[in-house]
Amino acid sequence: MAEKIDLLPNPTEYPRKLLNLAVAMWFMVTTIGQWAFGIYILAFYGTSTVSGDFNRWNEVLPHGYVTGDWTGNLVVGIHVLLAAILVFGGPLQLLPSLRKLAPGAHRWLGRIYTTTAVIVATGGFVMVWTRGAVGDRGQHVSISIQTIYIIVFALLAWRHARARQFDKHRKWATRLFMVVSGVWFFRIGLMCWLVLNGGPAGFDPRTFSGPFLTTLAVFVYALPVSLLLLELYFYAQKAVKSVVITAVALLIFMVTALMAVGVFGAVAGMWLPRIG
Repeated sequence: MAEKIDLLPNPTEYPRKLLNLAVAMWFMVTTIGQWAFGIYILAFYGTSTVSGDFNRWNEVLPHGYVTGDWTGNLVVGIHVLLAAILVFGGPLQLLPSLRKLAPGAHRWLGRIYTTTAVIVATGGFVMVWTRGAVGDRGQHVSISIQTIYIIVFALLAWRHARARQFDKHRKWATRLFMVVSGVWFFRIGLMCWLVLNGGPAGFDPRTFSGPFLTTLAVFVYALPVSLLLLELYFYAQKAVKSVVITAVALLIFMVTALMAVGVFGAVAGMWLPRIG
């Protein structure tokens, strides 16, 4: 009679479950935060536009509305409207269920998302250097570098989709999502900092400049920490050492917790008061 052999458990089984849970929590917080931002964009800019009170734009965007400059005002308006499409559509593109159940919708939304991302990034670049954006030169240069990331990643995601190299396409599309979300990451990073410090620290809120804001801009736009976290996740997916997978999972949990604080701060302290 053959002896029953107990199979040894896979040592990476539970770390991988922990990693999947961490990513699920990150995605949930990101989706809630981005859709809250999208609702704010539509409510604030939509209401002020419909009512004809265009000067309200300047409460958020200095020189966002300039009397008589209809071309520039139109660029700003289109930029803001398309930004809403990005924050609503981005999380949907990351849903595996959408790819499986509605591949056609996924493809069309992907085309709209990548095209919109390039238009918004280019428009943002023009606005930064022609409309007197707040902040210092370091912030302006950093967000301009982000424009390059967005254009390059959009082209690579499109190229691999056309070549039906879907694994590569998904990675570049996710990288694109990370850099497109830079403005959102900046806002929740700032609000997290304000909540944890109980107010402004390391920058002048009147000029919106200072070492903290410059550093935040560099690591959100020019040298995106979000991309580093994503590459660590890709690495952990293929890792064979439990300690590596667990460490990345715990790091994602920590980042997610900080993001949740930032989302709460942004909703309660910045977005709701402006549309209330």
